[in-house]
Amino acid sequence: MAVILTTPRSFAGCTKAQDLLRQAGHELRVQNPVKPFTEKELCELIPGVDALIAGLDEITGTVIQTGAPTLKVIARNGVGINNIDFGAARKHGVKITVTPGTNSIAVCELAFAFLMGLSRKIHLMDSQIRDGQWLRVPGSELFGKTIGILGTGAIGTELAKRCAAFGMKILAYDLAPKKELVDQWQVQYVDLEQIYQQADYLSLHLPSSDQTKGMINAGVFARMKKGACLVNTARGDLINEDDLLEALQNGQLGGAALDAFVQEPFEDQRFWGLSNLLMTPHTGAYTAEAVERTLITAAQEVLRVLAGQPPQYEIH
Repeated sequence: MAVILTTPRSFAGCTKAQDLLRQAGHELRVQNPVKPFTEKELCELIPGVDALIAGLDEITGTVIQTGAPTLKVIARNGVGINNIDFGAARKHGVKITVTPGTNSIAVCELAFAFLMGLSRKIHLMDSQIRDGQWLRVPGSELFGKTIGILGTGAIGTELAKRCAAFGMKILAYDLAPKKELVDQWQVQYVDLEQIYQQADYLSLHLPSSDQTKGMINAGVFARMKKGACLVNTARGDLINEDDLLEALQNGQLGGAALDAFVQEPFEDQRFWGLSNLLMTPHTGAYTAEAVERTLITAAQEVLRVLAGQPPQYEIH
């Protein structure tokens, strides 16, 4: 019997994933945190644990060393891995797995909902009706507009298909262009500069890395169309938030919709009064269907490793 620690809050409510692990004879230590665990908090929980199903917790070298020698696998509940110390994992023989594709539809649909919300200003009219006002706020149509999609992995690909169905012109940037998107969905792969200059909407679907952190900044906003809108359902640190605030305040950006932030929970009250900003609490992957798919996949990866089998989605 192995000991499995789970830290994603959603795992506490996923009986299918829990049953999968318990039926294999393992002990579960299910946590239900309000926010991701810090290094200190994890270090108190991880001694004697064989497997960790993790959310966006701070999995440092110290955490992994504290989990040694019993810790064999860290199964990320999602695909973000920038908060894991890979060097320490390799040193201690700990496998790192992810769950690719399990939440791509959910995140894509939120990104598209953001496009609709920004274009029709739904949030403004809803709040006005609740305040006893009956004021129509003029919006705009997505049809005929240009969207720039940065990153055409699973999520960006699904978003491109939906934008094509709405009659949008699609410009994309990716180091590995997809022929399917070009041939079947009329996606045009171009350089970043062309996207910045032409896009009415810019949607981010890139990982966080040394090359992408802070890439959306004042220089980019200055080159974008005045009144263009920004959508981020990827990673918060892709955007310089100080520059974003200025661009929203001075009207260079027509609007922004954010599901990810540099620091979460997001508590920067400078943004609270902006009527051209939509915010959600990193909830892109949080649909009933996606949560279940993701947690079951993570649990299956843990079972493979504990059984001495190679995982399907290991990150080296």
